[in-house]
This record gives sequence, structure tokens and C-alpha cells, in this order.
Amino acid sequence: MRPPEFWNADPAHPGVLARVLGPAAALTAHATARRVARAPKMQPDIPVICVGNLNIGGTGKTPAVIALGARLSAAGHGVHVVTRGHGGSEAGPLQVDPLRHSAALVGDEALLHAAFAPTWVARDRAAGVQAAQDAGAGVVLMDDGHQNPDVAKSLSLIVVDAARGFGNGRVFPAGPLREPVAVGLARADLLLSMGDAGAQSKFSNLWASAISVPLLTGQLNPLATGMDWTDLRVFAFAGIGDPPRFFATLDALGASRVESIALDDHQPLSGALFTRLEGQAKALGAQLVCTEKDAVRLSVAERARVLTVPVRLAVDDWAQLDAALARLGL
Repeated sequence: MRPPEFWNADPAHPGVLARVLGPAAALTAHATARRVARAPKMQPDIPVICVGNLNIGGTGKTPAVIALGARLSAAGHGVHVVTRGHGGSEAGPLQVDPLRHSAALVGDEALLHAAFAPTWVARDRAAGVQAAQDAGAGVVLMDDGHQNPDVAKSLSLIVVDAARGFGNGRVFPAGPLREPVAVGLARADLLLSMGDAGAQSKFSNLWASAISVPLLTGQLNPLATGMDWTDLRVFAFAGIGDPPRFFATLDALGASRVESIALDDHQPLSGALFTRLEGQAKALGAQLVCTEKDAVRLSVAERARVLTVPVRLAVDDWAQLDAALARLGL
């Protein structure tokens, strides 16, 4: 289900629906505040870095975890990733094996992480961190969990999509937030805003006065694979938090996008759905294209018939995050 349009309204003019839903939003904010006030169930013996968000839905946490994990691994630290999984995925804690486990069992994001670092799926995050620690992890990266108090965190990094920002600034269901911006940032150490220069300028204009922590900026860039996308007729589909961002990436690469299908975030890609998409692409004389996150939800045979566009996070200046890591001995 796509987010309602009024969630993207100007924070100064959130609209009638946002005001009508204000009482329900207050209940959401109260419930979240009560939850995060609980004492942690676990005080880990190793650093735990949480990469979370304030928004409902995708903001770019997964590529942020991958980039941070690569930086820590390059410095010689034994990085493990802990993620909750999605939908009906395994309760865990389970160490992900991309050769044996499917997205239905462990979640698409877990499969992406497992290509870069040992990864654990655990609905009980404390159990997941304990499993990683017992397996010899030197540092745990927690994908999501800023609103989960079960594990004492050493560092909390909030990720926001610069183009969408914090939407209309309201809490669900009046807006796209899990909790108010000021409340969520009060528990954070750093904020990473992801987007191009235009999106960063828009974000700064709207939200600079609300930012109470050091701000990093960065953007997702297509990974150079040698693929020439120029004028290639493509039929694109994407089941991520912001499908238009993927479609814009294809346009920037020079592809000729003849059709685009926006699916729900994490939407299962059944054989029937894939067959329908493939048939439509063939009728248009186009190549099926999707994101890495979509590809891992396909069967091995289906995956061989699509092209993907890998993207990686480029942070403009790591200095503030490096300084925070150094304070943890990393």
C-alpha cells in the first residue's frame, strides 16, 4: 500500500486530514514513548550500532548498514548484522545462509546483508545480538530498532530520505512518523540525510531548525558494473520504500523506460506475478529490470532473467561518524 499523499504535505500546512487524525497520532506517540522508556533487557559486551529511522517505510537504512559495515570491516573489525526480518520470516535467532535461505524465510534485507557480513534474523533483538556476540562478533550493526529498547545501544544513527524528509512532521496515522522528530532525535547520536544536492537543499530548508544532532549527507550511486544502459528498453518494477527513486536512477543511466510498476515495499514476488510482468515486458520488447532488494525475492531461475541496478551509499564526509566510532574504540 502506498503512503497517502497528505503525508507529504508542507509541515507548516499539514492539511485537514492530518489535523483530524491528530488524536490517533497522539496515541501512537504515547505508545512509542512508553515502549522506548523500558529498561534494556541486554547490556552487550561489544559495541552495538543501531541504524534506524523516524519514518515508517524505507529511508535507505539497508545501504547505510552495508556502507558502514564495509568501513568497519576494512578497519579490521568483525562486523555482524542483526535484523528483525519481515512479515512471516523466521523468528530466529537464525544466521542467514544465502545459499539455503529464501526471502520468505529470512526477509529480503537479511539476504542483502548476508552477502557482505554474517547476518542474524531475530524478532527478539536481544537474542539476535546475543547470538552474534556468542559467534564472535566484534561489533553489531542493527538494521532498524531505534524504537526498540531491548538492547542497550552504543551509537544510534538515524537515516532520512532528503527528498521526503520527515513528511508533514506528524506521527502515524496523521503522518509518516513513528514518533515526533524532536523526541526521536533526542535519543540519536547522528543523522544521515540521503539524496542529491537538490534534495539536500530542500531538506535543509524545511528541517534544519529541528536537527539537534550532527548531520551527515550522502547519496546512493549506481555501482559501476560495465553495463551500458543507454537507450536500452526496460520494463522496471520495484517493491521498495520509494520506487520512483529507482525509476529516476534508470532514467539518469540513460535507459529507455517503457513501463514502470511500483509494488509495495517487501511485496512477495510470486511465480504468477513474475510471469505476468515478464509477459508484459516481452510484449513491449523490453528487458525486465529491478532493484537488488527485489531480485533476492525471486527464484534463482527468475533472477537470471532480470537485470538489476546495484546502488551503494557514498557519504560526503565521514569525519563526524568516524569520530563517534573512535569514541567506541572502533
